[in-house]
Amino acid sequence: MFWLLLFLILLLMCIGGAFYLITRFHRFSFIKRLSEKHRKLSWLASILPLGGIACFGFINFYSVIVIMLHLIIFWLIADLIAHIAGKITKKERRYSIEGIYVILFTALYLCIGWYNAHHVVPKHYIINTDKAISGGSLRIVGFADSHIGITLDGDGMTREIKRMQEESPDIVVIAGDFVDDDSRRDDMIKACKALGKLDTTYGVYFVSGNHDQGYMQGYRDFSLEDMYAELKKNNVTILEDEAVMVTDNFAITGRRDKHDESRKDIAELTKDIAPDVYTLVLDHQPNDYDKEAAAKVDLVYSGHTHGGHIWPSGYIGLWIKANDFVYGHTVRGNTDFIVTSGISGWAIPFKTGTVSEYNVIDITGKE
Repeated sequence: MFWLLLFLILLLMCIGGAFYLITRFHRFSFIKRLSEKHRKLSWLASILPLGGIACFGFINFYSVIVIMLHLIIFWLIADLIAHIAGKITKKERRYSIEGIYVILFTALYLCIGWYNAHHVVPKHYIINTDKAISGGSLRIVGFADSHIGITLDGDGMTREIKRMQEESPDIVVIAGDFVDDDSRRDDMIKACKALGKLDTTYGVYFVSGNHDQGYMQGYRDFSLEDMYAELKKNNVTILEDEAVMVTDNFAITGRRDKHDESRKDIAELTKDIAPDVYTLVLDHQPNDYDKEAAAKVDLVYSGHTHGGHIWPSGYIGLWIKANDFVYGHTVRGNTDFIVTSGISGWAIPFKTGTVSEYNVIDITGKE
């Protein structure tokens, strides 16, 4: 409900901000000169840049909102600075030179955000444990939030999965939101086939996220069950509130997503795992840290937050207590928690608060 309200507020800001931007464009010197002879035409010329922004609607509606909001906010800041500078220097402002700087800065800022969203990097972690690990070490390669279709289609995911293979993983884990409402069946199938070609010691494990089910039933051309069938066909193990022993000293517990009312308590899921077994928990949303630490699991791997995605949205999630953590590695008690920024992200093809990544997690312990 909070996020719906926030979205409506942002939408209203865009509508109001559109009128503000029109008045800012109208202050450019060439439009002022046009206004002296053709007043109506000058206002039409001031509206035209919004049409250029609207062209990003061919990507999606959210891209238009993101561009509009950044331009509005940066221009407001520039106006404030220019106003203060004018008061100090006591010079009258005749032209809106700061508008040129705002447009260029916004374009550069969002170009970097576009690059961050579309360029995937490996993020490495090293975790030490006193518990026994077969061979003394375990390499986990993990990712989440591919939301197939926004920045990575089926071919793009295939390319990134091949890069994961180059990391020589012992095991690959997927922490939910593999697909989205806008994902296409053929892209989903290509990505599943790529997972099936991974050569690992212990296989590939998957838990679902809040977007995998789909919020608009019948909107996309496949169902959750169709995706599960493709994953299983390609030897991906799906964990739905269950724990499996991978080796004698390594277990994986996969949790249903928080939005699923049938989800079991973590203590119940791990009650039969011996204390000396290293336990990895896959939990899409990072918001059950106290209970997971109390259950004394060793590592919890999550996604969902996209590492903040658009700054400062990650901090808003912490402020309303939607999440316990936004990005990176933290420790509570004897439990390590890792939240990935995601290999892609939902709907918005920009990342101004983080990067796109997959994770390489090296666990070192006793042989």
